[in-house]
Amino acid sequence: MSSLTSSPAARTVIAAIAVIGALSVSACSSSGANPGSSASAEADGRTLAEVQDAGVLVVGTEGTYRPFSFHEDGSGDLTGYDIEIITAVADELGVDVEFQETQWDGIFGGLDAGRFDVIANQVSINEERLADYDFSTPYTISPGVLVVAEDNTDITSLEDLSGKSSAQSLTSNWYEVATGYGANVEAVEGWAQAVELLRQGRVDATVNDELTFLDYEQTEGGDTGLKLVDETDDASENAFAFRKGSDDLVDAVDDALEELRSNGTLAEISEKYFGQDVSQ
Repeated sequence: MSSLTSSPAARTVIAAIAVIGALSVSACSSSGANPGSSASAEADGRTLAEVQDAGVLVVGTEGTYRPFSFHEDGSGDLTGYDIEIITAVADELGVDVEFQETQWDGIFGGLDAGRFDVIANQVSINEERLADYDFSTPYTISPGVLVVAEDNTDITSLEDLSGKSSAQSLTSNWYEVATGYGANVEAVEGWAQAVELLRQGRVDATVNDELTFLDYEQTEGGDTGLKLVDETDDASENAFAFRKGSDDLVDAVDDALEELRSNGTLAEISEKYFGQDVSQ
């Protein structure tokens, strides 16, 4: 895999990458701003003792965000990558887990209001959120990746995008990455359209989040006719978000995540949903 360099194009890319911390999956709701956040969150953190006394960790999540937080067949049990990991964390803490489903636009407001103790919904760590919230250690690491058709031998690195066509959403940071490497962008509405153009041979490549590509491969059974040929050095880091002042609860969750990482639980859950370990 190539790395970002000091070339003018790469400097543009680096500038774009600097805000990738605000991204997770393309068009992913958890990459947006902090709807509903407020300074009042600072004074009302949840302590480990409070959670243990209650015997339950109350978790805010969307419930409509596949493969991270969703209902089987639309109306079945709540499941997903984030759901399984936070449930395993609660087990480590010795408490039950209770999910409060809410739309993304209200999820930080719900945390601020104390409706739940933590958000488990692929929340990307960025400077804006760090100013308002506490975060656990990341449990998802995802770089940007360059995807081409399986039979393409002309493009093997991001540098090879110069002069090639790349399907990108114009509002995505991946657009800036692609143009930073000199690609001619074919505007699309999102990943599904980009993949369709790529499989039809109407574009040469697309740049997107690795999780998006891995989820697509898993969903399609691995035979998509596409391949990943390069990735960015920088990656988005997604973690559990808490109200400020939840210090010892965050420490306990971090300890739980470390135990789950050491005993292979995080890798097992990750491979179930993405076919490889994206937890580190």
